[in-house]
Amino acid sequence: MVELVYPSSCAPSVPPATSFSGVREEILPVVEPTGVVRGRALRSYVHGGSKVLHPVVHLHLINRYGEIFLQKRSMSKKLLPGRWDTAVGGHVSYGESLQEALYREASEELGAFEFNPIYMGNYVFESDIEREFVSIFAAVGNFQLDPVNDEVDEGKWWSEKEIIKATGKNILTPNFESEYLRIGAALQALL
Repeated sequence: MVELVYPSSCAPSVPPATSFSGVREEILPVVEPTGVVRGRALRSYVHGGSKVLHPVVHLHLINRYGEIFLQKRSMSKKLLPGRWDTAVGGHVSYGESLQEALYREASEELGAFEFNPIYMGNYVFESDIEREFVSIFAAVGNFQLDPVNDEVDEGKWWSEKEIIKATGKNILTPNFESEYLRIGAALQALL
C-alpha cells in the first residue's frame, strides 16, 4: 500500500505566496504519485483548475449478497450533485494518514465506525478541474449506515446488474464508473 510520507517540518504552501492565516478552509497535502508530500494547498486551490495532485480515499462497502452500497451526492454539492457515487469518498487533510482520513470520512458520511478496510490499490484520476491520487479500500459485511446528512441525500445497495445498467446514463459519477470498471471483479471476489 502506498502511504503518505510527510516531511519532517511543515511542507511549503502551494502556490508559494499562499497564506493560510485566518482562512477557515481545509488544507490538503500536495503529493507525488509515490505518496511523498511536497506541499500543502487550500481546497479551493486544488479544485480551482490548478491540477496539483492531492490524495483522496474511497471506500466500497459490499454486503453478503454481493451488493455495493452507493451514496447519492447532496444536491448542494458543487461537483456532480444528485449523482450516485462510491459509499465513502473524501479528501485527506494535511497531516492525516490514509487510514485516518478513511475512518473520518466514513463516520462523517455514513456514521460508519466498525469496518475492516482492505486496500485495493490506487490510481490518478483527472477531471476538468482537478487531479486526485485515489486510494481505494473495500469492506465486506452487514453494516448499520446512516447516510443522510449535509453531504449525502440518500444511500442504497446496488446489484452489479443495476450498476452496469446505470453506467453511461449520467446517473453515476464518472469517477465511480471508471473505478468500478477497474475493480468491480475484485470487489465481487472478496465474497
